[in-house]
Amino acid sequence: MTELAIGRGHEQAVEALRGSYEAIPAGTPVRLAKRTSNLFRWRDPSAAPGLDVSAFDRVLSVDPEERTAQVQGMTTYEALVDATLPHGLMPTVVPQLKTITLGGAVTGLGIESTSFRDGLPHEAVLEMEVLTGGGQIVTATRDNEHADLFFGFPNSYGTLGYTLRLKIELRPVRPYVRLRHLRFRDAAELSRVMGEITTSGTFEDETVDFMDGTYFAPDEQYVTLGFFADSAPYTSDYTGQKIYYRSIRERSVDFLTIRDYLWRWDTDWFWCSGAFGVQNPTVRRLWPDKYKRSDVYRKLVSYDRRYHFVARAERWRGLRPREDVIQDIEVPVERLPEFLEFFHEKVGMSPVWLCPLRAKERWPLYPLEAGRPYVNVGFWGTVRLPPGQIPEYHNRLIEREVAALDGHKSLYSTAFYGREEFWRNYDGETYRRLKGAYDPGERLLDLYDKCVRGR
Repeated sequence: MTELAIGRGHEQAVEALRGSYEAIPAGTPVRLAKRTSNLFRWRDPSAAPGLDVSAFDRVLSVDPEERTAQVQGMTTYEALVDATLPHGLMPTVVPQLKTITLGGAVTGLGIESTSFRDGLPHEAVLEMEVLTGGGQIVTATRDNEHADLFFGFPNSYGTLGYTLRLKIELRPVRPYVRLRHLRFRDAAELSRVMGEITTSGTFEDETVDFMDGTYFAPDEQYVTLGFFADSAPYTSDYTGQKIYYRSIRERSVDFLTIRDYLWRWDTDWFWCSGAFGVQNPTVRRLWPDKYKRSDVYRKLVSYDRRYHFVARAERWRGLRPREDVIQDIEVPVERLPEFLEFFHEKVGMSPVWLCPLRAKERWPLYPLEAGRPYVNVGFWGTVRLPPGQIPEYHNRLIEREVAALDGHKSLYSTAFYGREEFWRNYDGETYRRLKGAYDPGERLLDLYDKCVRGR
């Protein structure tokens, strides 16, 4: 297919979408009609019209010389990686789950083991074509008349508009990744090493290409470093019977193909597949490999959320209710030991994922300090509520602790902030200015209503 044909097809899809948007009656809220989601903000089904964006799920082009790609907003990272790896390239940051979309990672937040060097996915965007809440199609870059939207779009979660096309930077890759799993018995030492590598980009005089970590217990924590390689003495396969996160404790060195490395967490949804029995050897042999995927597990959780099978069974057994504690937060690297100590004592969930990052620029709606090393802490599961406590007891504790440690919390999951506190954390002044400019009729939900009130 020629570049002209690709462009014509995209423009036809844009015009059809514009017509669909204009056909929705004024004053009627608008939502995307999506088949998959990686959000954990549950809400009741809405009667609001669903905007069909299924025609925006393609990689339009890859330019190996310029190291860029033109990508439609609903393209999954699985499809994007499949299009770039044959050219020896990858997106600068590939979030860990295959069905996260590029547009979703830019309007929300994504992170992975290159974030200590390359920041967040939106920092690789060169330009974005956006259908605004006002129904206009605009192209925003860092330095054009829509630069305010370009910088204000990350963490807006579809409340200012929807990305239709993005031009992004790509990074060269090599065929294999050599892993080193370094064990630490002290969070202060782990944090020191993460901070030093984030600043220098090296470990033992070797350039580090990937870095993340796993917390199992106060005296068992790991930093995993990845180094590109042109060859490998063997490659491990964690897409079938073997489980990646367990290998971190079992071996100090490992080798993966670059594709298997990028999706190492997806097969078992980090470690959450255990909730469905998929880590039981017998169940795992019977569970088809093609269904060992994060989007399959997400659908199972959604189904249980709708019908409450687990909660009903536990009530019947006389057990105390459980609270969903599904969050990602960032704290400055030097405050990480304090957060891990708090989390172990007050929540007690493990394993926990650790991912260093350093934002290259300041993005108003998620105001991390540019250049400052942070660590993302990801924890996903349920915890029994203490007797007499409110249903969101642990989540509120976490929000207060993160604020005390000068951190931030991602909004893909539940949040319980009061309105004033929310807008202090997420730059309400800038958001209101952008909302007035790009969604003056408020056809899209307000960020607070969407992320806290669950509308």
